[in-house]
Amino acid sequence: MTKPQIYEGHDLEVLADLPNYYGWIIKKFRPYLKGRTMEIGTGIGTISKLIFDDVEELILVEPSAHLTKHLPPSISKSPKVSIFNETLEERLPQMADHSCDTIIMVNVLEHIEDDGSAIEALHRVLKPGGHLLLFVPALQFLYSEVDRKHGHFRRYHLPPLAYKLNMHGFEIQDKRYFDLAGVLPWWLINTLGKKTDFNPAMATLYDRFFIPVTKFIERFISPPLGKNILIIAERAALKPE
Repeated sequence: MTKPQIYEGHDLEVLADLPNYYGWIIKKFRPYLKGRTMEIGTGIGTISKLIFDDVEELILVEPSAHLTKHLPPSISKSPKVSIFNETLEERLPQMADHSCDTIIMVNVLEHIEDDGSAIEALHRVLKPGGHLLLFVPALQFLYSEVDRKHGHFRRYHLPPLAYKLNMHGFEIQDKRYFDLAGVLPWWLINTLGKKTDFNPAMATLYDRFFIPVTKFIERFISPPLGKNILIIAERAALKPE
């Protein structure tokens, strides 16, 4: 597998301060967080801080060592946390079969050129009955300079991604487009407008006022499209002989 570009992380501080957005994602994932959990693409710990109390052991995988230096001591020095400054391609071959209860990847799979091989390796590492929690950017027509700058090989569509997971042995527990309201602003600002950075004020405004409304609406309807995709995939439990 080709190694992904190492993200320098200049926008992470802007994107980290989105409590409604990330809280919404983790609320969907929380019932599946347990035991020995691996987060791939830790960055500066935005997701790690939200899931820390839900798991017994936390394996953090992040290729950029300068990003994990920003982890709070409560995480970086915790005896239940292991930190590996490696890519997914470097870490997974070193892990034993069936060694994780849960793997969580938020905005990571799009960085992997050979995502099929990555999914196969993730399936091997998960215990039977374990879960892969995926959150990825959606809709290829939204692909923008921001995607290119951040090393994204693609944006996903829901049916092909679910099919690919099925083909590598996963059973889909939940799949949905996510954040319908974000499609038009992304298309106008980033795809058409070719913006390559994130405006802190606009990000805060969107998180504070738009995300709560979108979250409420998407409690009752499954949108036909969205800025992102959220998938919960299970490695099927072993059948008794």
